[in-house]
Amino acid sequence: MDKSKWLILSTGLLIGAIAVTLVKLGNPPNMGFCIACFERDIAGALGLHRAAAVQYIRPEIIGIILGAMLTSLFAGEFKSRGGSATLVRFIMGMFMMIGALVFLGCPLRDVLRMAGGDYNAVVGLLGFVFGVGAGVWFLRRGFNLGRTQESHSQFGGYIMPLVFVFLLFLLLKGTVFNPDAGGPLFFSKEGPGSMVAPLFISLAAGLLVGFLAQRTRLCLSGGIRDFILIRDSYLLLGFIGIFLGALVFNIGFGFFKAGFAGQPIAHSMHIWNFLGLFLVGLTATLLGGCPLRQLVLSGEGDTDAATVVVGMIVGAAICHNFMLAAAAAKPAAAGVAAVAGGPGIYGQIACVVGIIIMAVIGWTFREE
Repeated sequence: MDKSKWLILSTGLLIGAIAVTLVKLGNPPNMGFCIACFERDIAGALGLHRAAAVQYIRPEIIGIILGAMLTSLFAGEFKSRGGSATLVRFIMGMFMMIGALVFLGCPLRDVLRMAGGDYNAVVGLLGFVFGVGAGVWFLRRGFNLGRTQESHSQFGGYIMPLVFVFLLFLLLKGTVFNPDAGGPLFFSKEGPGSMVAPLFISLAAGLLVGFLAQRTRLCLSGGIRDFILIRDSYLLLGFIGIFLGALVFNIGFGFFKAGFAGQPIAHSMHIWNFLGLFLVGLTATLLGGCPLRQLVLSGEGDTDAATVVVGMIVGAAICHNFMLAAAAAKPAAAGVAAVAGGPGIYGQIACVVGIIIMAVIGWTFREE
């Protein structure tokens, strides 16, 4: 392998190790990093949904955006750009989140779940690969959302990073504007939202991942896309590294547990594990990047990617307000019946509708 491939493999190994270390320090099991779940938590913290178990401003997301911004500035790669099918991208971001919360995780968490021994995540990966393959089918037929244009002012590119700097300020200060009703920030007292690594360690981890992901262009959907189109394995090596790094640390910390049942924050409704990440893979390919890549691009000044991120946050609120998100399976406990988990009928319908809408977008946005 050449030097660049060793670099992205090493980057993946480090990110996998960081993710499991964050779990050791308090983050939810198999969720050291999850772009979709953490954006969902941010939506809850801002009161956009009231699912009490998933509310927290995740410093990791703030760190990734700011890390990508600072790195791109030093590298001379920060450019304010956008203007390509903005509303369409917003809607696509919403459906990418719906697919992720039907599965219960983004592609990054899927790899981390596999590294923890979760076989349900293998089913999800198959769906993701087929979804990317479907997206490549549309790309080969001329799919294009339109040309992105560089802005004459750089200020637009700073808006998304500044928004997250403000969220960091709110997180650090903890201001309560309405003592009677609470807020504007809401924090979980139980459930995944209450499981957090120390704030400054999480922020530092996000900054480091933002730096690494910006320099290597890390993207799982892009890796599968490139392998299908031109047999280029560069981006795939990054996620192989994440899997191996997380696997070693999971075994070392005693977190590894192989099987379908009893996996943390997961379910075994395999058709919906497959279709949830199929929708994410299809959408990410049409958008030009997975959820992690959209965060990094938004840090580089790409307002189209920032629109996708906002769409995902709004999509997370819609998922919980309209009962679209899957429930995690839970074993029976004293006086409490077992919960099978998985998405309800509304989530199932939304997932299928999302696949249909993405197919329509893929077909209609073709260059003749």
